[in-house]
Amino acid sequence: MCGINGILHYDPSRPVEPTVIERMRAAQVHRGPDDSGTWIQKNVGLGFNRLAIIDLSGGHQPMQSEDGAVCLVFNGEIYNFEALRAELSGLGHRFRTKSDTEVILCAWQQWGEPCVAKFRGMFAFVLWDERKQILFGARDRLGIKPLYYWAGGQSFAFASELKSLIEFNDVPRRLDPVALEQFLRHRYVLAPRTMLEGVRKIPPAHSFVVSNGRIRLQRYWSLPEGPARRVSEADAVEEFRHLMDETLRLHLISDVPLGAFLSGGLDSSAVVAWMKRIGATDIKTFTVGYDSPESELPFAKRVAQHVGSDHHELILTPQHFRDLLPKIVWHMDEPVGDEASLPLYFLSEFAKSKVTVVLSGEGSDEIFLGYEAYAWQSQISQRNSIPGLVPAARLAFALFPSRFQSYRNLIGVPLESRYQGLSRVFRPTELRQVFAPPGELDGSVSALYESCQRAEPAERMSFVDINSWLPDDLLVKADRMTMAASLELRVPFLDHHLVEFAWQLPVSLKLAGQTGKHLLKRSVADLLPQEIIHRTKMGFPVPLKSWFREDLTAFARETLLSSGGAVDFLKRDGLSKICESHQTEDRSQQIYALLVLDQWCRRFLH
Repeated sequence: MCGINGILHYDPSRPVEPTVIERMRAAQVHRGPDDSGTWIQKNVGLGFNRLAIIDLSGGHQPMQSEDGAVCLVFNGEIYNFEALRAELSGLGHRFRTKSDTEVILCAWQQWGEPCVAKFRGMFAFVLWDERKQILFGARDRLGIKPLYYWAGGQSFAFASELKSLIEFNDVPRRLDPVALEQFLRHRYVLAPRTMLEGVRKIPPAHSFVVSNGRIRLQRYWSLPEGPARRVSEADAVEEFRHLMDETLRLHLISDVPLGAFLSGGLDSSAVVAWMKRIGATDIKTFTVGYDSPESELPFAKRVAQHVGSDHHELILTPQHFRDLLPKIVWHMDEPVGDEASLPLYFLSEFAKSKVTVVLSGEGSDEIFLGYEAYAWQSQISQRNSIPGLVPAARLAFALFPSRFQSYRNLIGVPLESRYQGLSRVFRPTELRQVFAPPGELDGSVSALYESCQRAEPAERMSFVDINSWLPDDLLVKADRMTMAASLELRVPFLDHHLVEFAWQLPVSLKLAGQTGKHLLKRSVADLLPQEIIHRTKMGFPVPLKSWFREDLTAFARETLLSSGGAVDFLKRDGLSKICESHQTEDRSQQIYALLVLDQWCRRFLH
């Protein structure tokens, strides 16, 4: 795993300053402490930091083609690089290293822009082709690896992280009010926007070309269209197990020590169990918890004992949160109000002392319909489709436990209005308490719904989350917190072959009644204890509710009302009322998101 950066001045007579490339490179040195390099040719400059995983002695970047015509910087892993290298060798290409970086170079020279479709992995790369006089780059299909850019004035600049990009002084540091509205609604900013006005993210599954002062973006992959496959449950289980065997074998390729995050939930437990299934030995697992009822430590320990892993536990306290929040926000790069960043940051540092690569279970819920909301919202859609049933359905919901009563008020409301994504901070009615929305309101989620109108309700919600929550929250958190510790994270459930397989399954094989991830549960029935397979999802929970009512009450209020941060853009009275009302109603999610925004403003706008 690595960090990349670069600048292209449109005017060939304007040289790139080496000191600027070096500043950009140094800002993200944590992404690759093992090696570094710069390459400058007149008006083009590339920078690189390397975390060595494969071909430790080779793979130095920026890497030039044998004829010197192409220079590349690359962040990620191409898991099928050995098969591609064999194919390219058969076409006459000669290789000087055993790295996947050189495979990208040769693939570009052989196939040009379509080469991206051949790569299986997680990646963000940019190359300069001297003969064609173009800058070409791409980001992986699901958005596992990041890539920011700024195209303004007479230059194009890019970097793996925002903090690197703003070291190029031409990039303005102005807050985008539409992005702020997105953050307050969702707790993250949806691509292609960022919180900085004019700075953009290359969307997942897109490549780009910069030529003659213009940038052209092009989508190279989409989720498969058309009706679901006709497949029996038994055949689907067999096919899935075969695909998981292949995917895990590819994800275990490494020349450095490797382990796995283990929360004790189904997803991470399935990954660890599958590692054992395909013959991995000396499996090291890592988990984090608290001295509180929310801790999942006992479940993780149960799985570790079941698979026989070398298990390691870490306990966190409120003191960890208060002292490290500014550092976590700095490493997070974008304001992401996901409190799971806290345990993940410490867990990554903890794991780095033992391994350099870890696997985790991100993506399983999105592709196998594992979230509770998918089931309940689908039931509401079913009732809404029957004329005259809405009043009776509202009455029926009164019989459900209290935690489901919020769904009652959504009966009769279109799916596009009642489900705006998995994560929400402020509802529209609450938003004005702290923020005056800009004239231009964001319609990103509505546009996503329009792209999948013919799918079933559960699939439409999954589609929204795969294209928003997953790349702009979950994977941002996963990438930045592990990279802060110079640790590579691999997410086998997001192998695009596996994602395509899951997307084409009938909904009934993923969501059975109120139970999600049906096929996954069937597939691991002989690999994990039943109490792990069927327990309620928790993830790495953080006891924010009690912390903000006890140890961190004064910290939250004093921070949010102090000038120079979020209060400069939000309503002071609203911030004060939120902190006060948390003593009687749970406002912990809002307080955390506001604290993240506050620290981001202090670090990135000044």
